[in-house]
Amino acid sequence: MFSINKQKGDWGEEIAAKYLAKIGYKIIERNYRNRFGEIDIVAREKEVICFVEVKMRGSVNCGTSLEAVDNRKQEKIRLIAGEYLQKFADKDFPVRFDVIAITEVNNSDYAIDFIKDAF
Repeated sequence: MFSINKQKGDWGEEIAAKYLAKIGYKIIERNYRNRFGEIDIVAREKEVICFVEVKMRGSVNCGTSLEAVDNRKQEKIRLIAGEYLQKFADKDFPVRFDVIAITEVNNSDYAIDFIKDAF
């Protein structure tokens, strides 16, 4: 059985993937897992491979998206990305780490805060 937080997280990742596709990104993977953990979205923007962390927020009172992606989380994402690149990148692509925060405005609406090159 899914928890409410898992359902909201999945909803947020779906919104983020659609948003990225709309602005020209090619979604490569969603919920990519390896021995270091999981990355929400792996995408390409032109020749740049983007590792995207998605954060759902119930309100702006919950803190900023960058606060939620602290140094420990950033290091974990870098480890996941490094192993991903070793396995799947057939050439040296530039890499970027982005964060998308989705804040619920009410039960059916939301705001997107997209931070390119967040760390």
